Amino acid sequence: MLAARLYGPGDLRIEEVEVPSLGENEILLKVKACAICGTDLRFYKNGMYNSNHEEPRILGHEFSGLIEKIGSNVNKFSCGMRVAVAPNMGCGLCDRCVSGNTHLCEDYRALGVNLDGGMAEYVRIPEAAVTQGNIVVLGDGISFEEAAINEPFSCVYNGFSQCMVKPGDKVLIMGAGPIGLLHAKLARLAGASKVIISDLSDERLDMCNRIDKFFITLKGVDIKAAIMSITKGEGLNVCITANSSPDAQAAALELMAIGGRVNFFGGLPKSREIVPLNTNLIHYRQLILTGSTRASLSQYRQTLRFLSEEIISIKEFVTGRFSVHDVKEAFKLAVDTKGLKNVIEF
Repeated sequence: MLAARLYGPGDLRIEEVEVPSLGENEILLKVKACAICGTDLRFYKNGMYNSNHEEPRILGHEFSGLIEKIGSNVNKFSCGMRVAVAPNMGCGLCDRCVSGNTHLCEDYRALGVNLDGGMAEYVRIPEAAVTQGNIVVLGDGISFEEAAINEPFSCVYNGFSQCMVKPGDKVLIMGAGPIGLLHAKLARLAGASKVIISDLSDERLDMCNRIDKFFITLKGVDIKAAIMSITKGEGLNVCITANSSPDAQAAALELMAIGGRVNFFGGLPKSREIVPLNTNLIHYRQLILTGSTRASLSQYRQTLRFLSEEIISIKEFVTGRFSVHDVKEAFKLAVDTKGLKNVIEF
């Protein structure tokens, strides 16, 4: 089969490799769609701690496909089923796993991260993913592309759940990429009266406006002055930093109203992870600061239901479709922040 394997920083190769062998409790998935994520870009630029020239890693943790083969002990699944696969697995035994938070397990593993992922014609789904509920059968109304993008959607839903967006709230999302736009869509669905998106890219802000005229976009302005004008001096109820900027995290506190909620959604580079914050703002304005990472299997299934019931549309997020032979071109566009989601189709 063909696969996109990462050997080191910038060293992504399209190669022929053996189709994975299958254990009696495992499933072989024929991949139909695999989307490129910000995490993939970070691996592509910086390399992976568990990938090298001796042991290259097949990328891709946002994927969906058809069940090609099942192990002899697998039940409740059959060949030909259209499925999406949540990539994160836990040990299944610790308190976090038992509480349903397998994505927070200390022994967490993920397809496309520390196991070979979906940027290949076939991917082996290990026993833990089969038994913990990572595989979800798709309804007829969901495309393979949408099912692949459901993975970041579920992570956004995790962050959204931390913020408790309420009807009438004034919400700022810092970052107009796919993650920021998903946050904006959920904020509007929750009844926010103002959904503001800030970014440095005119192209991405224009996309946000084309997707929904309701959104207010900001670029190249005094953001504090703009926010105070929009909110009539009250400040924000919710702010989400959907980017990897320490400056955005520090600036968010200055923009908040009394009782505001801030979600640090985007992780920071290791070299810039210490951020000076004015904690008096947290104290005197009674702010709530939250963080979120990955998504639970319950959240993954919930966002799939949003898609199948057409509560939210993400069809317009796919702005580039590529064959596996053109993966490098897809990564170049993603690195240059061209478009929203680039999807490898098989």
